[in-house]
This record gives sequence, C-alpha cells and structure tokens, in this order.
Amino acid sequence: MGLSDIAAGIELTDHQDERGVATVDTTDASLTERLEPFDSELPCTASEAATVLERYTAGGSVGASGRAAGVAPVTAAKTLHLLGESVFPLGPIARDILDDWICGEISRCDALELTRASETEFALATYILTHDPLEEACAAIEGVLAGSAVSQPTETHGLYR
Repeated sequence: MGLSDIAAGIELTDHQDERGVATVDTTDASLTERLEPFDSELPCTASEAATVLERYTAGGSVGASGRAAGVAPVTAAKTLHLLGESVFPLGPIARDILDDWICGEISRCDALELTRASETEFALATYILTHDPLEEACAAIEGVLAGSAVSQPTETHGLYR
C-alpha cells in the first residue's frame, strides 16, 4: 500500500466548520433578573454582573468585561468566580504557595515573593481560594458560561487586558 492509496478519499477545504458548544436557555427571565436574588452576595450589582457575563461570554477579556459594566477588572474577576468561572490568576505552584500562606505555614511577604504575583493578583487569588462559587447563582445562570471556552480550570495570566 502506497501513500496514494492511504490518501485516497481525503478532501482539502479552504474553510473550517464552526463547532461550538450548543447551549439552550429555557428561562424567560433576563440575566439581570436571574442574578437579582444574589445581589447582596455579589461584589457588584446584578445588572453589572449581567453585563460582565454577557461581554465575557461574547469573547471579551475579564478587564474589558468589567470596564463595559463600569466595575474594576478585579471586581469582574470576583464576579465571574462566584458565578462558577475559573479565573485563577496564578499557576499551580503559586497556588500551593498561597495555600501554605493561608494555612499559616509561611509569611505573607514570603508567599508574595515566591509566587512572583503582583499585589492585585495575590489578593484576587486569595479571594478565590477563600470564597466558594455561589451554587444557587451558578444554577440560575446555567448554560450562560457553558458556551465559553474557559470553563475548565486554566491559568489566566494577563487577566486585566
């Protein structure tokens, strides 16, 4: 069997079919209305959180999504975390170092130096490790973040662009 036999039937195309994740929203309530019950638990208003989600799922960065909503990028990151999105700004080794600091095994100064994180990244990472996502809020917006490509835990260096 030669290469021509192996390649028989292979087609070349000049475009690629779009293959995204299908999402279905069966609720009649707007995103803001679904987030209103959690207004006091979110770091911004339900309306601002809805804008952050809409811009973020449309492909905007965390920073751009926050600016569109009129909130600081770190507030947008906290909001996305509480709504179930992985926005941890540090790598796995830095996360372990942060865990050691939270448990009191090393000083904050040492943890900050070892992680090589900025003060903002360090504060956000600490917030994420000490605040669980709001399960009921995640359920209320189910399907909204499912279409974004970052629902798996990822590093988000350059979070504030």
